[in-house]
Amino acid sequence: MRRQPLITGTRLSDGRELIYFDDPGSPPRQHMADTRRLTGRAPEGELRYDELSGEWVAVAAHRQSRTHLPPADECPLCPSTPTHASEIPDPDYDVAVFENRFPSLGPGLAELPGSLPWGVAAAAAGRCEVVSFTSDHSGSFADLPYERARTVVEALAHRTAALSSLPGVRQVFPFENRGADIGVTLHHPHGQIYAYPYVTPRASQLGAAARRFYDHADGKATLLGSLLGRERAAGERMVLEGSHFSAFVPFAARWPLEVHLVPHRDAADFTSLTGEEKDELASVYLSLLGAVDALYATPTPYIAAWHQAPLDPLLRPATRFHLQLTSPRRAADKLKYLAGSEAAMGAFITDTTAEQVAERLRAVLGQAGRQPAGPGPAGSRLAGPGPRGNHSGEDEA
Repeated sequence: MRRQPLITGTRLSDGRELIYFDDPGSPPRQHMADTRRLTGRAPEGELRYDELSGEWVAVAAHRQSRTHLPPADECPLCPSTPTHASEIPDPDYDVAVFENRFPSLGPGLAELPGSLPWGVAAAAAGRCEVVSFTSDHSGSFADLPYERARTVVEALAHRTAALSSLPGVRQVFPFENRGADIGVTLHHPHGQIYAYPYVTPRASQLGAAARRFYDHADGKATLLGSLLGRERAAGERMVLEGSHFSAFVPFAARWPLEVHLVPHRDAADFTSLTGEEKDELASVYLSLLGAVDALYATPTPYIAAWHQAPLDPLLRPATRFHLQLTSPRRAADKLKYLAGSEAAMGAFITDTTAEQVAERLRAVLGQAGRQPAGPGPAGSRLAGPGPRGNHSGEDEA
């Protein structure tokens, strides 16, 4: 059984929480104090209710002054040095999680009403955290050794549990924005976690469809489980299959590059995964990111969105944890921009077919050296077109 990472908590000089997650077997951390004299927490933003759409909008004007693409020697995610005090006081670390200095939500916590009248705003309750994957400034998640990727998975499970227990939190969303074309403000490999005081519009939409399917199946099947079964049976859009997770390009993919990584059994979030499932998740995720980067001569910009079941009691039983990995890159030198139809109407038009994208990903995965180190999925294999057994219904546990 894999040993757990060593977890050490502390506080930054303005009171924000910082947690180190060191790889198993690391010596106890003698963490350093934050020597900066920060002037206090950022002012809290607002939440405004849009009556036209029935959606919440966060107003965070204080984020205009946040750090933007600093040089490497001024990076806030690199370890502190004698000449530069960063967000990480220690001279080295494996994985670090801390409260965002410029949060969109929080630091206050509160129950949000179902709506607010026009002209009335609420405090932007919730929490925003930064997850730094490594102390190395260069590279990306795909470059992490297996053991480090596995520590990140454990950190995301730990933070999901902690944030889900906070007063007023209704949804916990870990994600990574990678690449300047996505709009990142820091080059250092990192992700974020948002703890929302409401269920987001996309999660509400997906949750409603999942609940309808769940009710029609008398609570015996989930929509995403059924879709995974159908994709595995068809085969032409499958990318890889493991013992616990499989990845496919969805039939109605919206983005030029879109892959869903889905567990074979119903799991609500990171905290619901077993140790073996976390082991495989770290391995297949590294494989998937390696394939995405191998499609072109330069690194591919992407958004890794970890969809977790909302804490809403109606939506949670019907919603299955999964990764949605998307990129706007439609060719080596072309990006897809959301213009009139997509941005204004939410009606997506894609320039590629799901089958072509899946075939390209399978091809690069099949090349030598694309499989990551680590225990990984012992029974994993590249997927391929054509029926491969009976996976047409809900997947096996």
